[in-house]
Amino acid sequence: MAQGLYENIGGQSAVDAAVDLFYRKVLNDARVSQYFEDIDMDEQRTKQKSFLTMVFGGPYDYTGQSLRDAHKDLVDDGLNDSHFNVVAVHLQNTLDELGVPSDLVNQVMAPAAGTRDDVLNR
Repeated sequence: MAQGLYENIGGQSAVDAAVDLFYRKVLNDARVSQYFEDIDMDEQRTKQKSFLTMVFGGPYDYTGQSLRDAHKDLVDDGLNDSHFNVVAVHLQNTLDELGVPSDLVNQVMAPAAGTRDDVLNR
């Protein structure tokens, strides 16, 4: 039986490492960090790990808001395509830094790019 993306990238330990490194990058980037100022980052990391695990085909336990609902207030505060692009680059750089093979990075980035309209409430 062929492994899914979740297993191919290294399972939960890989998701955990990626989310932690990703948020270090995002929080240190003045172009987007303001959107996380009033966020409980421990809770945010937990939700993001659960969400990405689901997106990657791992054990489904995400119970958070929809992407539209979770980002509505941020869009009202100015979140736009340029911010989405910054975050997407941080995700790609995170995966590259963790040594995820390029074919798997592409498998991650395609669904991530597909969330743009939901994140930006379009």
